[in-house]
Amino acid sequence: MIIKPLRKPLLLQKYEALLPRLGRNAAVEKEHMKYVRGFEGEKEVDYHLRQMDETFTILSDVYLNPPGVQMDYLVLTQRAIYIVEVKNFTGTITFDLTLDQLIRHQGGKETGFKNPLTQAERQKEQLHTWLESKSLKKIPIYYFIAISDPATVIKVNGDGESLAEIVTHGENLPRKLMEKERTIQTEYPIQHRKLGYEILRACKEFDLDMMKKHNLSSADLRRGVACPGCGRLEMLRIHSGWTCPRCNTKSKEAHSQALADYFLLVKPSITNAETRNWLKIQSRSTATRILQASGLIYNKTRSRWEKNASRMRRWNEG
Repeated sequence: MIIKPLRKPLLLQKYEALLPRLGRNAAVEKEHMKYVRGFEGEKEVDYHLRQMDETFTILSDVYLNPPGVQMDYLVLTQRAIYIVEVKNFTGTITFDLTLDQLIRHQGGKETGFKNPLTQAERQKEQLHTWLESKSLKKIPIYYFIAISDPATVIKVNGDGESLAEIVTHGENLPRKLMEKERTIQTEYPIQHRKLGYEILRACKEFDLDMMKKHNLSSADLRRGVACPGCGRLEMLRIHSGWTCPRCNTKSKEAHSQALADYFLLVKPSITNAETRNWLKIQSRSTATRILQASGLIYNKTRSRWEKNASRMRRWNEG
């Protein structure tokens, strides 16, 4: 049973909001593609894990802080906890167990990466720390590295037999996990559903200040409402809706995504004046009507409109 399904990560949502509002920025585009590939890889592995979701308890995108551990997937059974770390590489990858690194070979070029096995071992230790804080230190933990692209060639310098017990293509993950499960002996079955919900309650959403990371300020962002037809930030407020002067697309709710972008990139509250500036409208009363209809809450003490958490989740999950 999947109790925490896969969702688009908050940081990917932020990059998708940021890119259309920036000029060309190679560093931002590179980071965006890293998150896109990561999410695409997780979706591929998610498809295979769903084949076993009625048997076990599965959580995706688990972030526990403290101790500050991020895991792509947790699979909980009556016998153990399994960490699944997803990697989306193309071409050929070589696990160099002597030098403790991963090497990708693609297009005649070699690129080195940190060893995912080291990352997974650290995740295991941090998860043990969290379990100990809950008086659950005796639960065995194992991990797998799932290579999402079935066309990726996997090689190894070192003990290939032991690596093959941990590293696998995503489509083979359910079989590998079941094979491992059958080798584990336990005196007392784990109440994995109960534990899964306890982990779920403790989960936080990993976030960082993206603007600070890329040395950006709100002044670097293009204002305006994006056209759902052509994507340009040029929609005009006409009567009670929006019209694109480029492609003539009309919309009643185009401002919703613009406000969601503001909350993702700038700050979690907005004034009437900031709304007019961001949406490029002149009328104070129009801005008020938009804010009221957007499910925002007016904080009289701060004279600011603040986002309604459940409403913004729906916006951001799209």
